[in-house]
Amino acid sequence: MLLEFTVGNYLSFKDKKTLSLEATAIKDFPNNVMAAGEYKLLRSAVIYGANSSGKSNLLKALNTMRDIVINSAKLNSTDKINVTPFLLNTETEKQPSFFEIILLIDDVRYRYGFEASSEKVYHEWLYEKGTKGKEQLLFVREDNKIVLGKTFEEGKALKEKTRENALFLAICDQFNGEKSRKILRGIGMILNISGINHTQSREVTKLFLERKDLKPYIEKFITTLDLGFDQFTLSKDTREIITRHPKYNAAKERISQTTFNSLACESSGTNKVFDLVAYILAGLNYGHLIIIDELDAKLHPLLTKQIVKMFNDPSINTSNGQLIFASHDTNLLNYAGLRRDQIYFTEKNEYEETDLYSLAEFREPGGTKVRNDRNYEKDYIEGRYGAIPFIGNFSKITTNGAGN
Repeated sequence: MLLEFTVGNYLSFKDKKTLSLEATAIKDFPNNVMAAGEYKLLRSAVIYGANSSGKSNLLKALNTMRDIVINSAKLNSTDKINVTPFLLNTETEKQPSFFEIILLIDDVRYRYGFEASSEKVYHEWLYEKGTKGKEQLLFVREDNKIVLGKTFEEGKALKEKTRENALFLAICDQFNGEKSRKILRGIGMILNISGINHTQSREVTKLFLERKDLKPYIEKFITTLDLGFDQFTLSKDTREIITRHPKYNAAKERISQTTFNSLACESSGTNKVFDLVAYILAGLNYGHLIIIDELDAKLHPLLTKQIVKMFNDPSINTSNGQLIFASHDTNLLNYAGLRRDQIYFTEKNEYEETDLYSLAEFREPGGTKVRNDRNYEKDYIEGRYGAIPFIGNFSKITTNGAGN
C-alpha cells in the first residue's frame, strides 16, 4: 500500500512535491480510511487542475518510477534511463530527476528512492521501519559507492555487479534478495491506465474473460451497470468483445437477439467501461494501486462517482486497493464523498513549475483551514483554491466587424 510518493526535477516538477495517502486527523468520511498496522491510509485521491498544470505529469512520474524499477535489471550498459528533467531552467536541465516512494508491505514501512539522469544513477537509498523502533538503513548509494546496513545481507556480493545505469535494488532482486523482491513486487502492484488510450487495458479485460475464475467478476460488474445490452462474451475467433441486444418485431414483441462488435457499435463510454473493468477489479479484489489519468473522460458523472465510491467502500474494496486519478469532473467534489485530504490540486507558477497541494493543507487568506461544510465545487470553480485556467478575452479572435 502506498503512503507517499515524491517527485522532483521531472517534466514540469522543478522542486520536490509529495502526494500523500496517509490520512490526516480530520474526521470526514471515516470509511475512506483504512487501518494498516500503525498507519491510517486513504483509499483514494483525486487530482484537479487546469490543462497543462501537471496532473498527468504527476501520474506519469509515478508510472515512470515503476517502469524504471521493474525494467532496470534488463538494461544493457549503453541503454538510457527514461527520465526527462525540468528543462525550463539552466540549472535543473543538467541535474538528475528525483523519485521516492514509501510503501507499507506486511506492516513494514519501506522508503525507497533514487536520483538518476538518462545516463546514470547518482543516488539510491532504501530504509525500513517495523511496527516498533526507528527507521533503519538497508543501503545507500552515492554514485558507484554502495554502503549496506547490518540487516541487508542480500546485497553483500552484488555491489560490484551494479552498472551505473542500473538500480542496485533491481540487481538484488535479480539475485533473489528477499527484501528486494518484496519491494519490487510492491512497486509492481502499481497499475497505470490512460483515460484516453485503452488498447493495453482492453487486452487485460480479455485475459480476465478467458479465465473461468475471473470471468464472473467481470460479468457481475458490467451487468450491474445496465449498459443497454442483455449479455456479452469474448469471441474465440476474433478475440473481440461481442454484445447481445434484444430484437423486436413490428408489434414490439421480443423475437430474437442481435450481436454487435462492441468496438464498432457500442458507445465510447461503454467501451471505456470494458477497458477499465479488469484494472478496477484488480484494485478492489487484489489490492493493487490503480492510477487513471482522466478517469471521467467519456463516462457519465454518476458512473465516475460510483467507481470512486467503490474504492472508498470497505465492504466492496475488501483487499484495500487504492485509486489515484486525475479529473475535470467537479461534481465529484461535492457528491463523491471525498475527504479534504483526498483532494489534490496542481498549479503552475509564472516559471511553469508545477505546485501540488491538498485541500486539507490549503489555507484561506486569513490563514484558516477550509471547513468541511464548504461547497468545494463552487469554491473551486470560482478560483478560491487556485488550480484553474486563466481564460482570456475571446472576442478578439474572430474576424467579425474587421475593418469597422
